[in-house]
Amino acid sequence: MVVRERFEEDLRELQNKMLELGNFSAEALTKSLDSLENKDIEAALEIIEDDTKADILEEDINDFAILLIAKQQPVAVDLRRIIVAIKIANDIERIADFAVNIAKSTIRIGAEPLVKPIEHIREMHRLTLQMLTLSLEAFNDEDLSKAKKVAEMDDQVDELYGQTIQDLLQLNQSNPGHLPQITQLSFISRYLERAADHVTNIAEHIFYLVKGKRYDLNN
Repeated sequence: MVVRERFEEDLRELQNKMLELGNFSAEALTKSLDSLENKDIEAALEIIEDDTKADILEEDINDFAILLIAKQQPVAVDLRRIIVAIKIANDIERIADFAVNIAKSTIRIGAEPLVKPIEHIREMHRLTLQMLTLSLEAFNDEDLSKAKKVAEMDDQVDELYGQTIQDLLQLNQSNPGHLPQITQLSFISRYLERAADHVTNIAEHIFYLVKGKRYDLNN
């Protein structure tokens, strides 16, 4: 097998490792929201206990990427692809951390009935997962149109976040006795908004990969 073919195989393996981490983080985020809606404390605890897997997967990606650089000594776009993979893996791992934070807030809320429907939070979650899937596709395909779409969807998440916080503040005025839960729901909204920001970071890394220069897509 020629050197280039072997290198292409290594790059595909790197992509597969990133997809595994992405799937894990997406699943953790879904489980965390399910545990909130179902008042499932056991499921929330499992999310916290499983978080080390995301750390291990990220470390594996970093080690593999560094080995590729040392072994293949890539230049130009190949080197950028490997460096970007390291950066993206960090953002994906942070999304798994936010799933853990949501699980912790779920445990703090406990069995208490939710003080309001969480349709905005649910929609933020749906959009964030869709953004994550799209961003990984954009990385694999080096597709700037998909990366740009991710940034546009982040604006929707920001709008939902603002509306959710406003609703929770108004609810607190009429139901001050529910302040602890309202606080935790505010935190959960913030965790989802931050998770979406990290997906937007992934989109920015893809622009750097393709264009060789950095773009700020969060503004």
